[in-house]
Amino acid sequence: MENVPATLGLAFGLIAAATVWLFYRAAHYSRRTLMVLLAWLLLQAGVGLSGFYTSTAAIPPRLVLAVVPPLLLTTGLLGTTAGRAYLDRLHLGYLTLLHTVRLPVELVLLGLFHYGAVPRLMTFEGYNWDIFSGLSAPVVYLLAFYGKPFSSKALLRWNGLCLVLLINIVVRAVLSVPSPVQQLAFEQPNVAVLYFPFVWLPACVVPLVLVAHLAAIRQLMKKSSVDATGWVQAVRGARTCSGSSSSSSLRTEGM
Repeated sequence: MENVPATLGLAFGLIAAATVWLFYRAAHYSRRTLMVLLAWLLLQAGVGLSGFYTSTAAIPPRLVLAVVPPLLLTTGLLGTTAGRAYLDRLHLGYLTLLHTVRLPVELVLLGLFHYGAVPRLMTFEGYNWDIFSGLSAPVVYLLAFYGKPFSSKALLRWNGLCLVLLINIVVRAVLSVPSPVQQLAFEQPNVAVLYFPFVWLPACVVPLVLVAHLAAIRQLMKKSSVDATGWVQAVRGARTCSGSSSSSSLRTEGM
């Protein structure tokens, strides 16, 4: 992508670094988490720089080697006891704050579109409404963790909505990549993700955003379940006390 200015690549590199740092904070400075993420970034940087992903006629598409491992790891986190415990330990505040990176990602995508590296449908001028997630994330973070107007249920709904927006653009982006299974944007396909550093978008940034949503939704649903159980127990306790009081009154009257 000789026509894409280096400033866009540098900007995206900083975005990827910020995403990793915020997830590292959410993981309570877990060295293992940081080492895994850095090793994966370095591996994908090397593969991207080698031009491996630019061979678009291969079946299956070579880009699956950047996308499938994070998906398998995410599945493992959700499907194992240790993985779910890890997700439950992540800091909900930093998981929310992590979504602020989606705003600069949208700006970089817009720049890449103007240089012919991604289709219009991957920008907020097309069918990518994920900019809402990036714009709203800092506001939601402040309201949910430094103010009272934003309830846990509202935070859960926000995560659900932003997850839908993420899935929307991911599906469109995947179907726009040059490959034997491409379905969209043939006039200006999504070639940026085949090159370093933009390969980090499907390989690292999007998976971390996805995990942030899944972990937050899991934590908030557990909290809602606990709150509901507590409410039921409180109601039962109140009824028991009321029943005991009524029985005492009846015994008193009988005497």
